[in-house]
Amino acid sequence: MSVRTPDPNSGWLGDDELAAIRLRLPLLYVEAVPVRVDGLGLVTEVGVLLRSKPSGEMTRTIVSGRVLYGETVRDALFRHLEKDLGPMAFPLLPASPVPFHVAEYFPFPGLSPFTDDRQHAVSLAYVVPVTGTCEPRQDALEVTWLTPEEAVSDGVAFEMEGGRGTLLRMAMAAMGRV
Repeated sequence: MSVRTPDPNSGWLGDDELAAIRLRLPLLYVEAVPVRVDGLGLVTEVGVLLRSKPSGEMTRTIVSGRVLYGETVRDALFRHLEKDLGPMAFPLLPASPVPFHVAEYFPFPGLSPFTDDRQHAVSLAYVVPVTGTCEPRQDALEVTWLTPEEAVSDGVAFEMEGGRGTLLRMAMAAMGRV
C-alpha cells in the first residue's frame, strides 16, 4: 500500500478556505443556459433547473459553477454541464470561448441586477445546445424544458435566484428569441 501526497494544485478548496477567500476576492464562474435547437440552429426549448436551497425553498436556476485553478473555461463549462445535466446530455460547446454576457454578482443589491449573498463573483455566461438526455445530478432536482417565450416570462424570472431571470432574458435576446 502506498501513501499518496495530496496534489497541492488540485484546484479544490476546503469549506473554510473557500469562505475566507469569498470574503476577500471575486471568484470566476461559468454559467450555461442549456437549449435545444432545430435544424437551422434556432432555439426551440430552454432548460431551467429546479433546486432546493438549504432553507427548503425551491428555486429555478441555470447551470453554474466555479472555474478551478488550472482549469480552462471550456473544461469548467463541460464539467458543470455534465454535473448538472448528467453524462448523456451531450452538450455542444461553443467554438469560441467568448460569452454572450459577463455577469457580476455582488453580495448586496444595487450594483448590478445579479446578487449572491455569499460572495462577489464574475461569471462568463454561455448558451449551450444539448442533444442528449438530461438527467439532473448533484443538487439539481429536475430540468424543465420551456419554450423561449415561457423562459422569458415574468413568472419564470420571479422563480429564479440571484437575478438569473434577467440573465435568461439576455441569453434569449442574444439568440434572437425575444
